[in-house]
Amino acid sequence: MNWLTCSSVKLNMPPKGSKTSKTHAKVNAGRKGEQVVLLSGGNPQIAKGDGEGPVQAYIAAMPGWKRDLGQRLDALIVQNVPGVQKGVRWNSPFYGVEGQGWFVSFHVFTRYVKVTFFQGTSLRPVPPGGTPKSKDARWIDIYEDDQLNEAQLSKWIKQAAALPGWTP
Repeated sequence: MNWLTCSSVKLNMPPKGSKTSKTHAKVNAGRKGEQVVLLSGGNPQIAKGDGEGPVQAYIAAMPGWKRDLGQRLDALIVQNVPGVQKGVRWNSPFYGVEGQGWFVSFHVFTRYVKVTFFQGTSLRPVPPGGTPKSKDARWIDIYEDDQLNEAQLSKWIKQAAALPGWTP
């Protein structure tokens, strides 16, 4: 079962001969005069923090089409988990339930956004991304031309929020 409605299997590898840029770019994060560094792959560098502010700064600094996706992911999580707790850790937005820990996060890569469910092996159906080293975590990679299956994503969000979360 494919979680996307219009997607084929895609490998998360750069095209042959391409080079990953290790240079940093600066983008406006939406606040007057504030510049955010984009790390390798375009992931915004946002300081660790709790609450809406750091998460919205991260989303505002997401480059191009990824910003709209970040806004949609944030809205789906808020819509499906009343009272969700938010924070930024390791330059990524994290979402959790108070007293239970974090249940989902996302991270920008050059060609896609990775959405990770920390107890993903307990979700039904299990999200497709995972390796033996990832233990219980499972993820989905969302590319620019993918059509988001919001119904399936909402089911995973609700299931993940009901499970004990991850506490670093």
